[in-house]
Amino acid sequence: MNHQRHNPLTLNSDRTIRAGSPAALADAIRRAADLRIATEFRHNEHIDTSSDSRELIREVAEFRVTYLLEDRWSAGIMMLRQPVDLPDGFGPRPSMSFFLYNQDGKQAIARPYLDRLRATGAHGRSPIDDHSAMPRYHQHDSWDAGTNAPSSNFVYDFEHYQFWVYDGWREILSHTADGTVLAGSLDQLAEAFACGAAIKLGIRGLCADLAEDADGAMAHEVFVHAGSSYYYTERKLFMTGTHPLLRVCPSIPLCYSSDNWDFGWLMARSDGHVARWICDPYTLEFHKSEARYAMRWFVDT
Repeated sequence: MNHQRHNPLTLNSDRTIRAGSPAALADAIRRAADLRIATEFRHNEHIDTSSDSRELIREVAEFRVTYLLEDRWSAGIMMLRQPVDLPDGFGPRPSMSFFLYNQDGKQAIARPYLDRLRATGAHGRSPIDDHSAMPRYHQHDSWDAGTNAPSSNFVYDFEHYQFWVYDGWREILSHTADGTVLAGSLDQLAEAFACGAAIKLGIRGLCADLAEDADGAMAHEVFVHAGSSYYYTERKLFMTGTHPLLRVCPSIPLCYSSDNWDFGWLMARSDGHVARWICDPYTLEFHKSEARYAMRWFVDT
């Protein structure tokens, strides 16, 4: 087995700890580890409750964006998932399935639709759906039903939850929001980049402006993969366009509610400048903004 890939935490169906620890998972996420979560469920309990098939289905899902809250609490978000209709294809409407899993097994879903059908609902708390045919599904709340971006928080009692990480990233540069280097060096980052190394970012405070009090927002760091990167050799300025990410108001556990999340892309620089190209999930309109953040840069070893 690749020792960079390991299983720091496993939960039972009732979300008690079977093996490992939340602290071990948080340690890995702090090192920018990639996260996948393995679960198991029965076809007629989760996919088609009218079916006679009790076939066991194994799922391993990629959580492309990860959060570390108060330097101790881990959460991950699926960024690239379209809803699937197992075992044949896709769901009835094109949308993103921004599933969110916390380290304690609490889950959530935000679903911005992409087909621009006319929304009929209003923002705010909505009635909880009827899940009587799915006793393992426990919905805690519902938000913005009938809008273009409904969301809810829930728990599904999977057979287990195995948190797997790829822990093969090395921190190579850390700097403040004004670009002051705290550790590592820009030269090391530029050298690794020139040799084709993959890059990942940890951005501190990225979602603070989604809180009611941005200055008092919970401490958090968001980890996202970098796409194309660029180095201005005379200015000594490194920059990258990130993969898509979802911003959500920081809390423990991490959860969705009305108007507390959005998604988009960033262009981040080694002087702390971050250009934001953010989509409003309710209207699908994009807005440009910019801010400065303390960041850590990692390379794949």
